[in-house]
Amino acid sequence: MYTPPAFRDDDKASLVSTIRAARLANFVTATADGLLGTPLPLFLDNTEGEFGVLYGHLAKANPQCRTSPIGDALAIFMGPDAYVTPSWYPTKQETGKVVPTWNYVAVHAYGPVEFFDDANRLRAVVDRLTSLHEKDRASPWTSSDAPEDFIQAQLRGIVGLRMPVTRIDGKRKMSQNRNAADRDGVVRGLAGSERDSDRAVATLIPL
Repeated sequence: MYTPPAFRDDDKASLVSTIRAARLANFVTATADGLLGTPLPLFLDNTEGEFGVLYGHLAKANPQCRTSPIGDALAIFMGPDAYVTPSWYPTKQETGKVVPTWNYVAVHAYGPVEFFDDANRLRAVVDRLTSLHEKDRASPWTSSDAPEDFIQAQLRGIVGLRMPVTRIDGKRKMSQNRNAADRDGVVRGLAGSERDSDRAVATLIPL
């Protein structure tokens, strides 16, 4: 990912926060058949290794898990993003030398991928993913709520994914290259938007 120094995010806590907030990632592998990608919920276990390990699962019928990857896999996590109109910049009135842009948060995680179909490992991944997304509900669903033979049948239809993260790129493009007055204009413009993501971006712009 191209990341100019002004936009680089090297803070480990910030990177982990973006990964965990993203909920859905794009998982990409290069293969002899070309690039393959799948939108996947993944979770990060940061107790393993320097940058942690990503876990998830794919449908067994998905060719991505049956096609050997060439080199590392890539997991793409996106945070809040927003279009920025030049009309919000005071510089527009002063010089006219402004163009539209996009503000966004992104993390690219790279590493070797392992696909597995061991039932116990799969169950552990499914249960951890489920707990992650059910924990805040009043009555969290767990796999034990369903008949055991049904769960076992479902497990036979998926393949687990384990990806130790060996390299990670973080980017937080939040108008850092604009002057304070322009940044303030962007904050005010986005804060007044009807889009949730726009208002989220407004809170991330440094003033």
